[in-house]
This record gives sequence, C-alpha cells and structure tokens, in this order.
Amino acid sequence: MAYPILSARGLCVESLGGKESFPVLTDLNFSLEPGKILGLVGESGAGKSMIGRTISQFLPHGFAVTKGTLQFGGEDLVGMPAERRRALLGRDIAFIPQEPLSGLDPVLSVGQQMKEHLHRIGLAPGESWRDRALKEFEAVHLPHGAALLEKFPHQLSGGMCQRILIAMAFASRPRLLIADEPTTALDVTIQARIVKLIGEMQKRDGTAVIFITHDLRLASQISDEIMVLYAGRPAEYGPAKQLFSAPAHPYTRCLQLANPTISGPRRGLFILPERMPGLRVLKELKGCRFASRCPNAIEACTQAEPPLLPIGPDHIAACIRVEKTPEIVPPPFAPGRAATSAKAHLTAEKLTKTYTTAWSPFGKRSSFKAVNNVNLTLDEGEFVGIVGESGSGKSSLARLVVGLDNPTAGRITLDGRDVTANGQAERAFRRDYIQMVFQDPQSALNPRRRIGSIVTQANEATGLHNSQRERADRAAELLKEIGLPADAALRFPSQLSGGQKQRVNIARALCTLPKILVADEIVSGLDVSVQAQLLDLLLKLRDEHGFSMLFISHDLSVVRYLCDRVMVMYRGEVVESGRTQTVFADPQHPYTKSLLTAVPPDDINLQWSPVAAEAGYQVE
Repeated sequence: MAYPILSARGLCVESLGGKESFPVLTDLNFSLEPGKILGLVGESGAGKSMIGRTISQFLPHGFAVTKGTLQFGGEDLVGMPAERRRALLGRDIAFIPQEPLSGLDPVLSVGQQMKEHLHRIGLAPGESWRDRALKEFEAVHLPHGAALLEKFPHQLSGGMCQRILIAMAFASRPRLLIADEPTTALDVTIQARIVKLIGEMQKRDGTAVIFITHDLRLASQISDEIMVLYAGRPAEYGPAKQLFSAPAHPYTRCLQLANPTISGPRRGLFILPERMPGLRVLKELKGCRFASRCPNAIEACTQAEPPLLPIGPDHIAACIRVEKTPEIVPPPFAPGRAATSAKAHLTAEKLTKTYTTAWSPFGKRSSFKAVNNVNLTLDEGEFVGIVGESGSGKSSLARLVVGLDNPTAGRITLDGRDVTANGQAERAFRRDYIQMVFQDPQSALNPRRRIGSIVTQANEATGLHNSQRERADRAAELLKEIGLPADAALRFPSQLSGGQKQRVNIARALCTLPKILVADEIVSGLDVSVQAQLLDLLLKLRDEHGFSMLFISHDLSVVRYLCDRVMVMYRGEVVESGRTQTVFADPQHPYTKSLLTAVPPDDINLQWSPVAAEAGYQVE
C-alpha cells in the first residue's frame, strides 16, 4: 500500500463566534494516496469546500481547527508556519476554482498572469517563461497559445479560462490538486473535456486529486473513492463503484434518486424535504443529523449520533438502518398535463439574428449569425427544451422571443398576432404574454426589496397600481404556489437560500399569469436536491396554470425529464429536433450524439469515455 499524501484523523473545525462555538466539520477521517482521486459529494453547506479551505488554511474569519490532525506528506498542515504553507500552495498543493473567471485577474492579460505564476513556482535555468507557458498550453490542448498570451480573461470562453487554470495548476507538477466544482454550470461537452484533461494531467504527474462536486454520478465515474458529506460529517465513505451501485446511507440514496436519468425509462425524482440544519441547530442535535429528512428514520435515530459502521471492504456508513436503504424508491414518473391542444402560442419563422463587429480602427468589419433561419412552434401547455453548447445561439433565440432583441430577418407571432416589429403596442402585448425566468436569481432579484414586493413587481410594469392589500394577497397566493411560507414575504433575498431565490424568480414570472415562460438555465449550478424540487414545481404549476415554456439548459438529463420536445442548436442553427424521448434514444445528427456521449452514464459499470472533444463539433 502506498504512503498517503494526505490524511485526516479526527479533524474538527468550529466557528468560534462570540461566547459560543458551533461545529462545522466533525470527526473527519480519510486518507488519499498519490495518483488517486477522492470525490467529495454533498449539498451546499455540507462542508465540501471547507475541507479545501482547511487544507490551505484559508478558513473564514472566526473558523479554526479545534481537534485532530491533517498531514500532508508527513507534515502537519494545522500547526505549520505560515511561510512554509505559502511555499507549498501553488507548488505542491494546487487549486482549480469553481468559477474560472474569478480565478483569473480581469485587469491582467493571460500572459502576465502566466509569467507571474511561472516565476513564483520556478523556471529551469535559462528557460523562457513564454516557452514554458506555450508548453503548458499545449499539454491542455489549448490552440494558438501565443495569441492567448495577449488576451484578457473576458475575451475567452469559460471553458478556455478553465483550461488555462488547469495549465497553471499542473505547471508545478503538484503532489495534490483540489478541484472545487470545476465543471459546475459548464456545458456537457466542456465538462467532459475538463474532466478528461484533469485525468490526463493527473496520470502524467501521479497527482492526488480531491474532486469536489454535487454530482454523484460524475464523481462515481472519475473517482477511486467517494466521501458523502452531510452537515459537516461523513455520511458514507468507500470505493466509488461500490458506493454508487449499492449506497448504504439513506442520504446517498436520496441524492442518487434526486438526479434525472439520461437513459432507460423515466422515473420520478425523490424530493428531499426541508433543508440541511444550520450551525446553531447542529449544536443542539443529539441524534443523526439527517434524521429530520430521512424517509427511514425511527425514534432511535434521534437519540444518539450513529457511528460509522463497516458495510464492506473499505466501505463505511453512519446509519443504524442500512438494511432499509435499498427500500427508498422515487415516486412514479408523473409528467402531468402536456400540450392541451394543437393551438400554437408561439410561432417563429426563419428567424435570423446577425451581429456585426468592428475588428480594427480602420473600419474592417465582420458579421456572424447568432441565430440562423430558425423555425419554432410552441403549443399550448407544451415544454420545449433548447440544448447546445455555449455560443450555439440558445440565449440569443430566447432574447428574440422575449423581445429583448430584434431579429435581422424572420417573423414572430404570439397567439396569431405578429409582434416582429417590436413597437410599443407589440411590446405591451408581449409583456403580458411572455415572462422570463433568469439564470442567476442572485443578480435578478433586487436586494433592497422585500420578497412580497418582488413577486408582484410585474404589476408595476403593466400599469396595475394595486392597493397594498391587493398586492399582499397576491404575494401570499404566489408564495403558497411555489412552496414558501407566508412570512417569506417580509424577508429580503439575502435571507433566502439559492433554491428559494429561484422559486421567487419563478413566482415573479407567474404574477400576471403569462401564457409562456422562457427559462434560461434556471437550475444550473444548483444542488440536485434543490433542482428536483424546482423541476417538480414547474410540472405542478403547468397543471395549475397551463402555461407553455421554452427551457434552455446544458443539462440533458434535466431536459429529458421535463420537456415534451427538444431542439438541438449548433452555431445558430437547429440541427435536430423532435420528441425528447425519441431524439435522446436514437439521435440522428453527429452533434446530438456528441452531446449525449459527453454525459456520464447512469450505469456505473458502463465505461464513460468523454470523447466529445474529438467529435468534430466544437464551438470554441
């Protein structure tokens, strides 16, 4: 057995706020050997990223390690002098952040940042930083490296920025890499490329990897071992394939069943109730931390915290009723009411949007078609998914439909009325007919307005100056429909979780009872448990209101679960469309096939080969 590069024994981290302390990480035990990948899985707040912060000793103010040990290559990371720790970070211990643009300085060119990083980790005598940078870019399959050095981060796509960060992380041949949600919110093909790159570099250098993700299916495909965290404590820990194929802890099983499938018969999603307990609640809990949400909980589960019990070879779980875990099943798939008639709410004919850009001070101009000759119909009560990589034209099409942009050519009709001109009358009609649900609820909700005011905000745009009582009553109705308590109307967005904010975003869109919703990546980056809640909420609301929806997403399994039809876009054109189940079961276009190949399979025994980068259909 190889000597572990990283090991934790009885590690505890607490928040030392005022006179009280609260548990953040509790009794953490794991070891990671060179060349191995440990997947950390759990919902937001489970403690995944806190482990990475503990390793780097970048804990938030007021947080500290109170018990246990954390060894890196035989050295104690907890008691290590700050100077020695700084020497390790970036060289022996490397990081890939979740958001690639936040990991790069926006005011420095890529070349300036590579130069600074390479000088810090050290260059060979006589070695040019530029030659070394180009060599590292070549290793992560970044073309035109010399031109990239002159670019700024905002001039590159998210996938290219992430590859630059991977090149920087592996430039020092680190012994440990911490990848914190490196593929969250990326397209499936880019996710496949990033995962493939990390695997290539990890095998080249024998690097140990901690891969943090909320996607249990992805973690199971790329990890050697997985630790499932819940409320700061390991719920289950074991070999990846064994843990995924036969989860022992109810929480692991619930996460697995909350994720839609990409193949086979569609099944319902398991909806986890309530939320993970907060720090103050955790301190008072006597029993299992998952008991309040667990479908198998009994009285004994609330009396004492369960120990981590052996399940199989190197497989442990903190549950006293592991034999009942296989009995947890999702509800039957219930798509609800689909299209209620052949009446088309929306029709787009030969829709085209051409953008013209200036390339130089001398006036040389270039144009490209973001949307090219697209035909679209959306029937009453129908959910249509639009999929494709970033840059394929999905959001540009949505902007044309909503009226945020005007088409260069083509025609748009709503309920038989031509709104292509987008004049004042057309905008007023479209505003009543269509509402948008935005991707990021954090930036879409005014932080200075209370929730009750936000969800009825559409009344202001339509000129309905309701009384305070009328708006309060309407807000109460909307909050009830989306499953939030009535007192949420008095809260501010900062007092809600990400999933709750997205529910508010949906409620605001439904305020004026529109006939069409346009949802742009509204579940991107959310925990699978919150995602499951929102998907079922949309199906329930369709049953109640009968609206139609254009649903833009890079997550094909979500589109398969939710949508009646799907349109596949590539470079502004629709390359394939049809009934969702038919297209996904038997794709005809090579691009559609490449998208589906990039998704990790539901069956852990099937070998996943993320080969989308070689499919010949790359937007970047």
